Amino acid sequence: MNHGRRYGNRKVGQSRGAFTLIEVMIVLLIVLALGGLVAYNLLGTKEDAENKLAKVDMQTIQGALKQFRFEHGRYPTDEEGIEVLWNKDKMTDEEDLKKWKKLLEKPMPKDRFGSDWGYRQVSENGDEDMYDLWSNGRDRQEGTDDDITSWDREEVDSGGFGG
Repeated sequence: MNHGRRYGNRKVGQSRGAFTLIEVMIVLLIVLALGGLVAYNLLGTKEDAENKLAKVDMQTIQGALKQFRFEHGRYPTDEEGIEVLWNKDKMTDEEDLKKWKKLLEKPMPKDRFGSDWGYRQVSENGDEDMYDLWSNGRDRQEGTDDDITSWDREEVDSGGFGG
């Protein structure tokens, strides 16, 4: 005996057993939207972390440059560059070569973005008794907003950059 009322192919009060295509598509869109938001936030976090690591690398090089100046009475020449901090073959002065010592254990010729660090013995961006040290940042283009520089006043004031 069948006492239930039928509505279409189902009895009233009986639950259906499958999802419709529309319901599956809506759930899929929600999952994709949430995934996109998470990926967007993680990508921004990764970029921020790489920038901070590049700034730490710059501070490490700056510390070695200060030590070089203390020991040699000058910053490395443009020809020597920062490579002289770990490679004595780059030293151009014979007298300085006698007192050379490795100031960076790990060579750091490239920034976190795969480009060579920029270095100039005499600053063109402020104090002439200082040097210029820079990374062109993620876009590898000089003079853009993502550059990391030793002469940026905000970074000097907040993090001690600027040799």
